[in-house]
Amino acid sequence: MFAAVRFEVDADVSPGLLPRLLQPFARRDLVPDSFHAVHADGTMRIAIAMDAMPREMVHLIGGNLKQVVGVRDVTTR
Repeated sequence: MFAAVRFEVDADVSPGLLPRLLQPFARRDLVPDSFHAVHADGTMRIAIAMDAMPREMVHLIGGNLKQVVGVRDVTTR
């Protein structure tokens, strides 16, 4: 079973942040369909989306994103 999912991440600005956010996907052989990052007022706002992610991975990836150093908040839609 698959689900369309979008992770919205707010994080501190850091040079290594973006590759750290993609690592949970790469470890599971998943490739996001879109990745958008904006730096504004000392905060990075990142949206990572997949059109068809295995449902059992949504919770795992969300949890991994919350553990990335510098991440303040993760919302899953």
